[in-house]
Amino acid sequence: MGPMASSRRDLAVRASVDQGLLSPAEPVVALLDTAGIRASAAALTGAFAAVTDAPVLHAFAVKAAPLVPVLRLLHEAGIGAEVASPGELALARAAGVPPERTVLDSPAKTPDELRRALALGVAVNADNLQELDRLDALVAAAPTASPLGLRVNPQVGAGSIDALSTATATSKFGVALRDEGARKTVVQAYLDRPWLTRLHTHTGSQGVPLALMAQGVGEAYALAEEINRAAGRRQVDTLDIGGGLPVNFASDEETPTYAEYARLLADTVPGLFDGRYRLVTEFGRSLLAKHGTVLARVEYTKTSGGRPIAVTHAGVQLATRTVYAPGSWPLRVLAYDSEGRPRTGETAVQDVAGPACFAGDLIATARELPLLRPGDVVAVPDTGAYYFAHHYAYNSLPRPAIHGFDAAEDGTVAFTAVRRAQTPEEIVAEAGGDLADALVRPPDAPVRSRDGRKGAGRAEGDRPSGSAAPAPRLP
Repeated sequence: MGPMASSRRDLAVRASVDQGLLSPAEPVVALLDTAGIRASAAALTGAFAAVTDAPVLHAFAVKAAPLVPVLRLLHEAGIGAEVASPGELALARAAGVPPERTVLDSPAKTPDELRRALALGVAVNADNLQELDRLDALVAAAPTASPLGLRVNPQVGAGSIDALSTATATSKFGVALRDEGARKTVVQAYLDRPWLTRLHTHTGSQGVPLALMAQGVGEAYALAEEINRAAGRRQVDTLDIGGGLPVNFASDEETPTYAEYARLLADTVPGLFDGRYRLVTEFGRSLLAKHGTVLARVEYTKTSGGRPIAVTHAGVQLATRTVYAPGSWPLRVLAYDSEGRPRTGETAVQDVAGPACFAGDLIATARELPLLRPGDVVAVPDTGAYYFAHHYAYNSLPRPAIHGFDAAEDGTVAFTAVRRAQTPEEIVAEAGGDLADALVRPPDAPVRSRDGRKGAGRAEGDRPSGSAAPAPRLP
């Protein structure tokens, strides 16, 4: 076994400075602990293997960390992919995740998106009855190896974060089972479609207690039993129970655990694990969050209203949820000196601010920390999911480089590039840099030819769209 997670992080911070990954020229970087990711994958597969011999596909929710090298690492660790858009499907394909280990979920799949998934053999969970009607035509038009299911909303209630509670009375996801007549309609939809063999549910994620998650799974299990009784056979053979294991953002302790959740499911829904159903899980945040850290240099320090403020290069562009909803998404901030060593000594209540030009760009407010100084390093742990992999281009701030790291027993740290830092040229290109003239000279606007005659389109020799305008001639 290598160093513990907190020790590996300290080693990686120091090595980031020593090796120049973090510097005045590169004042913010993100790190991924590859040993930690592997350990979480092993904990997940081991937890379910301990309670069932039935086949389980653990499909990582790609939205949590849409990075191809991460998906490849998880694939090598036995984890598939749950995708919710054509882009996420492309990422999973680029990572080498095979179609039979890929699940497509989304509330707004287009016909083309469905058609491609069916051609590949990717599992598809329909979100609603209209989508089932669309699948009727597609399944009839061409054979497919795709397992097909329907997402249902058990309407069991919300957790502490409304935006992440997906089993409320009015959730946008799935068929609401407690609405009048809905359950009967769902059962009939299965009886009318022998190819409909999966049932999917997901109660929510951060802020949702394990007991409520298990209750949602129990409702889906009961519905599968009802459908199979009505069909007189085991038509539903797979239950997709979603993901949603919450993450502890208050310390380095990894709680709750996959083992706790698997044991709770075994106690609450024992029939889930008796071998009659194959299972699919869709965990995301819990696999990656604890293994990511943002590092940022302190550029300036000052005092306002008597409170010290450290202005850093980590803010809303990397920690969007925390900046806009700090009550729901608090993050720890760890202080290091300019050489990457943990800072000790005098503490002070201070704000840690980001670089964006609005007053709310704060990743920590009134936080007691060792007093930060210019050139120091702040580390923001637990950001491996839904943070630095989800860049928010406020102020056209660039996407930072992401590096995976391995820490050896002797304390040496090896880094591997996961995503390169975004360049100013790439920012310009994404902002339509090659179309600079598009609004001042539309492609079909009449232009004057060099001999003075008017004509449609661009005259031969005219500047191409996006080229710089010539300087005006001075009188």
